[in-house]
Amino acid sequence: MSTLPNENPSEDASNQSFWMPGNYQSTVRRTEDSFQACSEIVACFQERARVERQYAQQLSEWSTKWKPLVDASPLYGSLLRAWQCFLTSADRLSILHTSICRSLVSEDGDRMRTWQKETFHKKMFGGFRESQDFETGFSRAQKPWSKRLKKLDKARNAYHKACRKEHVAQDREAHARGNPDIAIEKQRKIQEEREQARLEKEKVRSRYEKVLEEVTRYAPRYMEEMESIFDQSQEEERKRISFLKQAFLSIHRHLDVTNDENVKAVYSELHHTLMSINEQEDLRWWKNSHGPGMSTDWPHFQEWTAPQKKQKKGKKEEQKNPPERAVMIGGLRVRALYDYVGQEPDELSFKAGDEFIKTEEEDDQGWCRGMKDGGREGLYPANYVEVIQ
Repeated sequence: MSTLPNENPSEDASNQSFWMPGNYQSTVRRTEDSFQACSEIVACFQERARVERQYAQQLSEWSTKWKPLVDASPLYGSLLRAWQCFLTSADRLSILHTSICRSLVSEDGDRMRTWQKETFHKKMFGGFRESQDFETGFSRAQKPWSKRLKKLDKARNAYHKACRKEHVAQDREAHARGNPDIAIEKQRKIQEEREQARLEKEKVRSRYEKVLEEVTRYAPRYMEEMESIFDQSQEEERKRISFLKQAFLSIHRHLDVTNDENVKAVYSELHHTLMSINEQEDLRWWKNSHGPGMSTDWPHFQEWTAPQKKQKKGKKEEQKNPPERAVMIGGLRVRALYDYVGQEPDELSFKAGDEFIKTEEEDDQGWCRGMKDGGREGLYPANYVEVIQ
């Protein structure tokens, strides 16, 4: 139990004290304030969830925009892979921040709203049941105390009034005693008034002291009842603070990407890719792909060989077991290099310079299938024509 307050506190401190009538209201209002704070916390982190979602979307859009440009860039080798890794890292971080958004809304937000609904019980006509309970408890504890304080205040005012009256009577007596113009009878009457004022003051003082003693005796009981209600309020507030602490820790856990193993893996992989940039390896690749290291078919003398005629037997076998030819959709336009007269009904004949459509790729015997402008279709030696560029 708390000790009694100082007997002579300043008037302002006394008026603001918890123990004075009605000054428990700030404690009662904590319920409404806590409910409002919960609503604001939910709104605050819903807005943060939108920030996370927008950031995730911007990361994804940035990666999507730059990926084809990076892939088509003049960079190559390990340097190109390093640049591309920034984009894949952004995609992975976009997924991570999307999950943060979901956690803030569906996990933290729902948890806060559920707790708020279960903890704060609204009354039909406004306010909360918890506030009403504390208001009733404090009011009931203060009611007899307030009556005693009013009685004490009345006794104190009466005593102070009697003191002022005695003080005036003393001044009049002192003035009359030194004034020869005032008659003896008048002076005696003034002395009687001063004595009467003194007796009245003593009587009122006695009553004032009695009321004060009564208030002092009741103070411990009053303080005990008030502290009992206050402790209940403190326990409710302790539960609220404890829950909000855990809620804030949960939000912190979701937002603290520095301890997320997925984020560490993203930046670890990115750092490894950057450290893997190897100028010697990239230069070697360029030399072998676009420089002196490329394989080349150096010029050499080539004999001309006449095309082999297709044997009927082979053609018959081909008809029996026709090989699968690669059909060319649309075909290629070719130009004859030499004259050729077909030896079989299924062969084309043409003159040097004739142009027609190649419809099938060369087979393993060196023959292609083509179609002339008139619709005539047949086989011809592949090395007798060239593709028109």
